[in-house]
Amino acid sequence: MGVKQVSVFLENKSGQLADVCAVLAENGMSLRALSIADTKEYGILRVIVPDAESALEVLRRAGYTCKITQVLAVEIDDRPGGMAYALQVLSEAGISVDYAYAFISHKAGYAHMILRVSNIDETVKALTEADIRTLEMDSLLTE
Repeated sequence: MGVKQVSVFLENKSGQLADVCAVLAENGMSLRALSIADTKEYGILRVIVPDAESALEVLRRAGYTCKITQVLAVEIDDRPGGMAYALQVLSEAGISVDYAYAFISHKAGYAHMILRVSNIDETVKALTEADIRTLEMDSLLTE
């Protein structure tokens, strides 16, 4: 269960993000979600693409250091407190969130989040019991 995320290590200098996006685009890979965290010297780009293994191969051939990480895609109510409710459910279940980021949902009334957690199975169980839907890659491509 979960979604494969590609994490790419980048130098923190002008043009790096554009170059990675160009490599993916030149290889017909569209971005479903993107997050970047940076320090003064480097950044970590996290992307969700339809085929993570192919993206990893293409990026490595282009000289990038990258890896695949399992994350969880979650559908929450698009309303004030929607994210707070989901995070409270996880907190009460003793589940820590390492990081999170949002991405576009084309489904009216819902927002989508990517969560990096230590135990995806426990997280899915806690969210499902709270009527919060988790998503697989197929859903991300059609919604």
